[in-house]
Amino acid sequence: MALSATTTQALRHKAKLFNGLADLSRLAIVEVLRDGPLRVGEIVTATGLSQSNASNHLACLHDCGLVEREQQGRYVSYHLSDDRVAGLLGLADGLLADAAEGFYDCTRYAVRERNDA
Repeated sequence: MALSATTTQALRHKAKLFNGLADLSRLAIVEVLRDGPLRVGEIVTATGLSQSNASNHLACLHDCGLVEREQQGRYVSYHLSDDRVAGLLGLADGLLADAAEGFYDCTRYAVRERNDA
């Protein structure tokens, strides 16, 4: 049985979501934003990313709708766009805790290290 066009499009959207979160730098940013809004400088300090790298990833996360930004005078504060983003990360934490050995032993999915250049 073939997938419908609607199902295929929904799968494409899900793949984009997970692809966006699969990048270590973007995932690090989303993780630190779980605790609440942060300015770019605070995100840089928390993640160890360069300011330009963090800004580029924040722009990507904003364009994809995962984070929102709010101008506060000279500064911009970022926060998760929806509590469900944090919920998804919490579910991933639980899944990893329950099935960690399988994920750690998996050689099919390589994790690309962050590139802070």
